[in-house]
Amino acid sequence: MDNYDLIIIGAGPAGSTLATALEGSDKRVLIVDKQTFPRDKTCAGWVTPAVMDSLAIDTQDYGADRTLQPIRRFRIGMMGQEPVENDHGEIVSYGIRRSEFDHYLLQRAHCDKVLGEPVRSIEQEGGNWVVNGRWQAPLVVGAGGHFCPVARLLGDGPGGHETVIAAKEVEFEMTPAQANTCKASGVTPELWFCRDLKGYGWIFRKGNYLNIGLGREDNYKLSDHLNHFVDEMKQAGRIPSDLPGRFKGHAYLLYNHAHRPLVDDGLILLGDAAGLAYTESGEGIRPAIESALLAATVIRSAENYSAKSLQPYGDAIAERFGKRARQNENGWQLPQWVKAPLAGTLMRSHWFTRKVVTEKWFLHQDLQPLKAAVQ
Repeated sequence: MDNYDLIIIGAGPAGSTLATALEGSDKRVLIVDKQTFPRDKTCAGWVTPAVMDSLAIDTQDYGADRTLQPIRRFRIGMMGQEPVENDHGEIVSYGIRRSEFDHYLLQRAHCDKVLGEPVRSIEQEGGNWVVNGRWQAPLVVGAGGHFCPVARLLGDGPGGHETVIAAKEVEFEMTPAQANTCKASGVTPELWFCRDLKGYGWIFRKGNYLNIGLGREDNYKLSDHLNHFVDEMKQAGRIPSDLPGRFKGHAYLLYNHAHRPLVDDGLILLGDAAGLAYTESGEGIRPAIESALLAATVIRSAENYSAKSLQPYGDAIAERFGKRARQNENGWQLPQWVKAPLAGTLMRSHWFTRKVVTEKWFLHQDLQPLKAAVQ
């Protein structure tokens, strides 16, 4: 049996960032993922300059042979009414393809990796965790997304009493004919809020790739809402009329909806496995990256991997993202005062859609980049 200091379950941005951040700590790290990389990943896929800064990514180098779509404007509206466009002047975000981005981050992680093998068992033996009967370590890190097997070891885990956000989306490379007829602009992602304010749809063009999707706070009539949104966008010429393939579904937890413990003896959860997606927008990439950087700091200095020694990670998450709402305060990401007849008027306001929806909820420009030693 191979021995490690920690085993990371999940090779996405959270897992690979943690492994990279622990380089030089003399800890032997193993990453395990059921997929081989590069792999297809359903995600709208945008990252702010803060993410690139925290990861010390040279955008010119990254964009030389990968999709990196600069974003300077946003088109925001409520379904059934005219949208507003706001020009931010400078680059405020980037569009990426997750298949490329995740592979890039994983390649930077210099540690042992086992890809293409699902986790079938995690069992405790003495002071160690044994994964698949093959590898053991005193610490197992859950970074495998909403259905991460490590999350099942803490609290209810996936399938418990959690309010899950359900989304469906498709991403494809447009043909020349589709690209010519598509009115969506790469520098201007489109966000369309459902009239009941329980979710939103999006159109995001990244170079010659187009991503279309819709997410809501539950599965109730999700396909109906999506089909209605897609039909409206086709009629308006925002997207091609001949979309290929079918929309893929996925689920995640918003920060204020999640009640999973973040740590236990020899266990720690990162990113979507911990339910860290931003409550206002559903973005999960930046929280995943930052949770990994915060965890790396704690793991480096922890005397052991008891829940008490790992609790500073939970404290750091609360300080960075705020305290989670109590269970009886659960609600969709929009504040209650927005869920009123005033919402339609607010979504027609350039000030509100720019300062609140875009800069605060989606870009988090009031939150400085998290600095960490990721080189």
